[in-house]
Amino acid sequence: MESASLNQVTEQLESENSRDRLLGLAALRDVTADRAVPLILKVINDNNLQVRSMAVFTLGVKPTEACLPTLVNILETEEDYGIRADAAGALGYLGDIRAFEPLMRAFLESVEWLVRFSAAVSLGNLQDPRAYDALVGALDAPEIVLRQGIIAALGEIGDPRACEHILRFVQSEDWLIRQRIAEALGNLPCEKALSALKYLAKDPHHHVAQAASYALDRQQSAS
Repeated sequence: MESASLNQVTEQLESENSRDRLLGLAALRDVTADRAVPLILKVINDNNLQVRSMAVFTLGVKPTEACLPTLVNILETEEDYGIRADAAGALGYLGDIRAFEPLMRAFLESVEWLVRFSAAVSLGNLQDPRAYDALVGALDAPEIVLRQGIIAALGEIGDPRACEHILRFVQSEDWLIRQRIAEALGNLPCEKALSALKYLAKDPHHHVAQAASYALDRQQSAS
């Protein structure tokens, strides 16, 4: 992006109109991280939640050394739980293993399921086996969406011990749970995975059946 265009984005981000600030953030999509992040930081504490949410997300996809400490600080100090969840998600996009401990604290200590969900998904993105025990221990969480995120994360981590734990939910009434199980089993080389995937490939919900068929192909190609 030329400097003239960057100047225009700067003006948008400094506008009193929140729509202008959102447009300015969107315009940073094609700007290199080192040039974009200083501009994103202009609105990271914006009084408009939508602007702040978009700024936090954008930090996750524009990695520089400033991003990790900024997102960790938001995760640990922000009052709005939606923004904290955004920060947890953005840390997963960064893929920086230094985010493991703050994400684990958020997963274990947060009372809001949305923050825990975002932290779980991001722990899966990091693929750090240290998260395995905590994730398995939370599989019986009452929030269905949180359970979906945990199953997905266990699949990303790829520890075959997860099979027996997630297969408890293979007949869940929630089709997204069944789909997440199918997707996870594609990454889990365990004895029961193939038979479970064959079962899920006949699921009445086409998204579940499709995910199971794809996972079956992956398992059989790897064997």
